[in-house]
Amino acid sequence: MRLRGKTALITGAAGGIGSAVALCFAEEGATLVLSDIDLDGCQTVCREIREHDGKAWAAGADVISEEEIVDLFAAIRKTEGRLDILVNIAGGDLDPFSGADSISSEAIDRNLSLNLRSCMLSCREAVKIMQPRKYGRIVNMSSLVYRGAEQQFSYAAAKGGIASFTRSLALSLGQSNITVNALAPALVDVPVFRKALGSERWEALSRECASRYPLKRVARPIDVAKAALFLASDDASFITGQILEISGGARL
Repeated sequence: MRLRGKTALITGAAGGIGSAVALCFAEEGATLVLSDIDLDGCQTVCREIREHDGKAWAAGADVISEEEIVDLFAAIRKTEGRLDILVNIAGGDLDPFSGADSISSEAIDRNLSLNLRSCMLSCREAVKIMQPRKYGRIVNMSSLVYRGAEQQFSYAAAKGGIASFTRSLALSLGQSNITVNALAPALVDVPVFRKALGSERWEALSRECASRYPLKRVARPIDVAKAALFLASDDASFITGQILEISGGARL
């Protein structure tokens, strides 16, 4: 088991990608702290993990709130006394499909707060626990749109910010044996997308994207989870500051 003896926090753990990462990590022996604004969803994932003899507990947190982020890490310090792995998944596009002439300051603030600011603050709190122990694995969630995306201006900017923040943090923390990497998936088949778009629009979008990807399908949550597992494990102990694209070959 690659994560036996390790304690991992996964934010956004109630979602499609977050729950896949949680289940994947549990199979590899990690003790899990699952956090999401959807506490009931986290508890559901925890129950599934425990049914298979895994260890997990849930903590509700809205990562837009600095106070709730600080409280979350204080609870981890009190309950576990350590944190070996942080996987920052919480996020999402709160202003999709806007035109360049209709970008609002409110949308900018929302997307930067949910995606970039929350990641930076969570990393800050994690480092306080990891650095004294000279060990840590941080995996942030960027997106393939970090390269730029039509009609996703503030979201793409936030994900681009995560890419540069990840590299900066890797430069800063290497001497403390803390690696920092990011995942950049293309379109992933998760319930939130299907619900937001409706079945007809989702099928059209997924077919269109799949037709452009060399592997001819969109990503599944497990594809992202397995990449997160690799970067969180000691198999990747000499990899840091990287943005791993999980894209089926898109944008080659």
